[in-house]
Amino acid sequence: MSTLVRSRNDRMIAGVCSALGRRFGVPTNIVRLIFVLSCLLPGPQFLIYIIGWVLIPNER
Repeated sequence: MSTLVRSRNDRMIAGVCSALGRRFGVPTNIVRLIFVLSCLLPGPQFLIYIIGWVLIPNER
């Protein structure tokens, strides 16, 4: 497993899904799909995404 950093190249909005995918060895598009599908359920998904955007550092 690699460290949790947001990629500069593989990002759609902020790179949070890309960071999680690379960290856990899951394809980035699968993580994005899971996030979009989870938005259909009630919960704090957008808040968690924004917190990840703030807390996960950019790749150097």
